[in-house]
Amino acid sequence: MATRIAVLGSGAWGTAVAIVLAQNPQHRVALWSARPENAAWHANRENVRLLPGVMIPTSIQLTTDIRQAVEAVDLLIAAIPTVHLRPTLERVAPQIPIDVPLVSLVKGLEIHTFHRPTEIALDVLGERSVAALSGPSHAEEVARGLPTTLVCASDDLELASSVQQCCSTGRVRVYTNADIVGVELAGALKNVIGIAAGISDGLGLGDNSKSALLTRGLAEMARFGIALGATAQTFWGLAGMGDLVTTCISRHGRNRAVGERLGKGEKPADIQASTSMIAEGVFTAKSVHEKSMQMGIPMPICTEVYRVIYEQKDPLQAVQALMQRELRSEHW
Repeated sequence: MATRIAVLGSGAWGTAVAIVLAQNPQHRVALWSARPENAAWHANRENVRLLPGVMIPTSIQLTTDIRQAVEAVDLLIAAIPTVHLRPTLERVAPQIPIDVPLVSLVKGLEIHTFHRPTEIALDVLGERSVAALSGPSHAEEVARGLPTTLVCASDDLELASSVQQCCSTGRVRVYTNADIVGVELAGALKNVIGIAAGISDGLGLGDNSKSALLTRGLAEMARFGIALGATAQTFWGLAGMGDLVTTCISRHGRNRAVGERLGKGEKPADIQASTSMIAEGVFTAKSVHEKSMQMGIPMPICTEVYRVIYEQKDPLQAVQALMQRELRSEHW
């Protein structure tokens, strides 16, 4: 039986997932762009700016018409950056069919509301089954068929299993997880630690520093997630440790790249003005700082990243602040 799937958001990750889905001949895949100007690359079926050299199969319907994208759809997949997710969904909500399950590929947290991407979708589109697909998965590698392993989390285990079957191929392996809170929080929080890792690279602090940063960053992520109802084990899995490692070491990582430029002395405003690509960790750092202060959760690394981005703190002083914190047990 054919499954009609609409991927909302034609950025690098949305495009990569659409390519994976289209490998199943029973799937009918539409890739929708919120920006009419993106129709310019539809004719050549190549997103030269984000995925140069990756050809989009002709079986994928490329469209900027939301009605075409969601016609008779069985599954919605959201691949829109968090900062744009709510306004974009509000604009197209009248055309989105009710009761159709939605899978989020988004890794961020909404500023001020602190809503996770699936919570934003439920707010705007109404009640339906939702899931989050996450893990170490740079679009540049997935789109080129390099082996990738992901995790799909949902309160609706039937939906998680269905997505597992839809997205698994000879090059993509998907696990399931019932902890959607943990998977979404891990996907967002690792981007902030990714910025910290980039700052370390920009300052030339070496491998020891980065290893410690990843280890203590993962402890922060887990502590924060558990306080918000997540399961600790999720943070040692693909959405946590797996994605954190990729984000902090990969040349493809946008958040690590932003951090590296910060570490080399560039100003946040100049970095943002120089690129149209969105590093989710810049916005998540603000969301996490606000929430951790409100709840009294110690988040020293995330706090220093926030101060570098939003309070213009010198990156080297931020490192010194972390090294001079009160000595304590590793397991505190």
